[in-house]
Amino acid sequence: MAQGLLKVQVRAHSQYPGLSQSFRLTKGFLTMLFTRCRFIRHCLFTALLAGFSLGVHAHGDVTPQAVDTTGLQPLGEAWKQANPYRGNKKAIEIGSSAYNQNCARCHGLEAISGGIAPDLRLLPEGTEGDEIFAMRVRNGAVRDGRVYMPKFEGILSQEALWTIRAWLDTVREQ
Repeated sequence: MAQGLLKVQVRAHSQYPGLSQSFRLTKGFLTMLFTRCRFIRHCLFTALLAGFSLGVHAHGDVTPQAVDTTGLQPLGEAWKQANPYRGNKKAIEIGSSAYNQNCARCHGLEAISGGIAPDLRLLPEGTEGDEIFAMRVRNGAVRDGRVYMPKFEGILSQEALWTIRAWLDTVREQ
């Protein structure tokens, strides 16, 4: 497949003979490196493997960003059972920013998951979805000693977390 791609690229540059010739020389040099030099192949493979494993272990390793909830009604210490900010335009605006800073890395922009973490647009609406959301953001998710999602209770305020839920209600898939 790579050879076919290289031929297409060489043909695309046939109107520039000097460029095509230098491309063929580069292709030949790279081919020689990958077929004859075990050390370079080993180093490249190790680097790729290390990069992949760093990406795998990074999941859940998020530094929470502060959320300014100025202008919203304070909720106090006791955790609310249902989202008190549902439909609140100011809370939705704050929640959008809070989501992008604290959640999008794993759950995706606009809450569209790329497969790493659950797609939050699919949370049930109303109190049922609020209960699921509250349980997960407060306690996080740890399985077999691996952090899949950090706990946010005590890190982000109840107000900040409910603003995220208020925003998620606006992007919910029907």
